[in-house]
Amino acid sequence: MRALAVAAVVIFHANFSFRGQPMLTGGFLGVDIFFVISGYLITSIILRQLSAKDFSILRFYHRRARRILPALFLVLAVCIPFAWRLMRPIN
Repeated sequence: MRALAVAAVVIFHANFSFRGQPMLTGGFLGVDIFFVISGYLITSIILRQLSAKDFSILRFYHRRARRILPALFLVLAVCIPFAWRLMRPIN
Protein backbone atom coordinates (compact mmCIF):
# COMPACT_ATOMS: atom_id res chain seq x y z
CA MET A 1 0.00 0.00 0.00
CA ARG A 2 2.80 2.42 0.85
CA ALA A 3 4.43 1.71 -2.51
CA LEU A 4 1.19 2.68 -4.28
CA ALA A 5 1.05 5.89 -2.24
CA VAL A 6 4.62 6.72 -3.24
CA ALA A 7 3.83 5.90 -6.87
CA ALA A 8 0.91 8.36 -6.77
CA VAL A 9 3.24 11.13 -5.60
CA VAL A 10 5.85 10.28 -8.27
CA ILE A 11 3.22 10.26 -11.04
CA PHE A 12 1.88 13.60 -9.81
CA HIS A 13 5.32 15.25 -9.81
CA ALA A 14 6.34 13.72 -13.14
CA ASN A 15 3.33 15.42 -14.77
CA PHE A 16 2.38 12.33 -16.74
CA SER A 17 -0.60 12.91 -19.00
CA PHE A 18 -2.89 10.78 -21.14
CA ARG A 19 -4.40 12.43 -24.23
CA GLY A 20 -3.52 15.84 -22.87
CA GLN A 21 -5.14 15.26 -19.46
CA PRO A 22 -3.03 14.93 -16.31
CA MET A 23 -3.07 11.35 -15.02
CA LEU A 24 -3.08 12.29 -11.35
CA THR A 25 -4.05 15.69 -10.05
CA GLY A 26 -4.06 14.92 -6.31
CA GLY A 27 -0.49 13.93 -5.51
CA PHE A 28 -1.04 15.04 -1.94
CA LEU A 29 -3.41 12.11 -1.53
CA GLY A 30 -0.50 9.69 -1.89
CA VAL A 31 1.35 11.52 0.89
CA ASP A 32 -1.71 11.35 3.13
CA ILE A 33 -2.14 7.63 2.51
CA PHE A 34 1.55 7.00 3.17
CA PHE A 35 1.46 8.82 6.51
CA VAL A 36 -1.76 7.13 7.63
CA ILE A 37 -0.41 3.66 6.89
CA SER A 38 2.98 4.42 8.45
CA GLY A 39 1.34 5.90 11.54
CA TYR A 40 -0.86 2.84 11.92
CA LEU A 41 2.11 0.47 11.62
CA ILE A 42 4.30 2.41 14.04
CA THR A 43 1.47 2.79 16.56
CA SER A 44 0.72 -0.93 16.42
CA ILE A 45 4.40 -1.73 17.06
CA ILE A 46 4.53 0.64 20.04
CA LEU A 47 1.27 -0.66 21.51
CA ARG A 48 2.38 -4.27 21.12
CA GLN A 49 5.67 -3.55 22.90
CA LEU A 50 3.92 -1.54 25.63
CA SER A 51 1.50 -4.39 26.32
CA ALA A 52 4.46 -6.79 26.56
CA LYS A 53 6.21 -4.26 28.84
CA ASP A 54 9.15 -4.33 26.43
CA PHE A 55 9.09 -0.77 25.04
CA SER A 56 12.17 1.43 24.97
CA ILE A 57 12.13 4.81 23.25
CA LEU A 58 15.88 4.58 22.63
CA ARG A 59 15.55 1.16 21.01
CA PHE A 60 12.57 2.40 18.98
CA TYR A 61 14.51 5.31 17.50
CA HIS A 62 17.65 3.21 17.09
CA ARG A 63 15.71 0.79 14.86
CA ARG A 64 14.26 3.69 12.86
CA ALA A 65 17.72 5.23 12.38
CA ARG A 66 19.24 1.90 11.30
CA ARG A 67 16.52 1.55 8.69
CA ILE A 68 16.31 5.12 7.38
CA LEU A 69 19.82 6.59 7.65
CA PRO A 70 21.56 4.27 5.12
CA ALA A 71 19.04 5.28 2.43
CA LEU A 72 19.45 8.94 3.40
CA PHE A 73 23.23 8.76 3.09
CA LEU A 74 22.98 7.02 -0.28
CA VAL A 75 20.60 9.68 -1.63
CA LEU A 76 22.88 12.46 -0.33
CA ALA A 77 25.98 10.83 -1.85
CA VAL A 78 24.26 10.62 -5.24
CA CYS A 79 22.57 14.04 -5.19
CA ILE A 80 25.28 16.29 -3.74
CA PRO A 81 27.66 16.04 -6.73
CA PHE A 82 24.84 16.87 -9.15
CA ALA A 83 23.61 19.72 -6.95
CA TRP A 84 27.15 21.04 -6.62
CA ARG A 85 27.49 21.09 -10.41
CA LEU A 86 24.04 22.34 -11.34
CA MET A 87 23.42 24.89 -8.60
CA ARG A 88 26.64 26.90 -8.74
CA PRO A 89 26.21 30.64 -9.13
CA ILE A 90 26.69 31.89 -12.68
CA ASN A 91 29.61 34.30 -13.02
